Amino acid sequence: MTETIGRRPWMTTPQATAVLDALEAKGGAGCARFVGGCVRNTILNRPIDDIDIATTLTPDEATEALEAAGLKAVPTGVEHGTITAVADGAPFEVTTLRRDVSTDGRRAVVAFSQDWAEDAQRRDFTLNAIYADREGTLFDPTGRGVTDARAGRIVFVGDPMTRIREDYLRILRFFRFLAWYGKGEPDAKALAACKALRDTLSGRPAERTIKELLKLLSADEPRPARS
Repeated sequence: MTETIGRRPWMTTPQATAVLDALEAKGGAGCARFVGGCVRNTILNRPIDDIDIATTLTPDEATEALEAAGLKAVPTGVEHGTITAVADGAPFEVTTLRRDVSTDGRRAVVAFSQDWAEDAQRRDFTLNAIYADREGTLFDPTGRGVTDARAGRIVFVGDPMTRIREDYLRILRFFRFLAWYGKGEPDAKALAACKALRDTLSGRPAERTIKELLKLLSADEPRPARS
């Protein structure tokens, strides 16, 4: 049976509705879905900090759609498929479905996609690869994101070594998510991959490293991340 989180208040604000209406006017019904933290935290009954949207529209198409609706589109990360839609002062990160062409642990070259499952495969953890349409219907391409989220399992999508080599700061991100959402023993494969590649953290951008560490330490109980 298809799971749903229902139509939550954050999904039905005038601002969120305006952004989705604008995108769907260009790409058709279902071309945009909520993704990431807003979906994960709703499943877990946690507060929502920001709202991310994934779309089959290219950044140029999404920009055209938003501007045609009188909304602002800011090219915050357009080389990676991301723009920020601003509706009545509220920001929404809108990112085109994508797949990695090449990565070096710091930067990725991406190609845009129309495939939701392909987009899910390049995300970090299964609990972050869950999508929801505007009615709240959940789409879980990895087949385990919802159950992992509820069980407190922080599991990399696919092969942990591959995911980390795409972005070495995912090691810190793993421990941050463990502190915030983890329950029980850490995933053995994820932990082994983090330990095997821990030396790759040297020389990482200081700003991103500090950001991850501060988020980790701001967890109610950061001590599980000592694993």
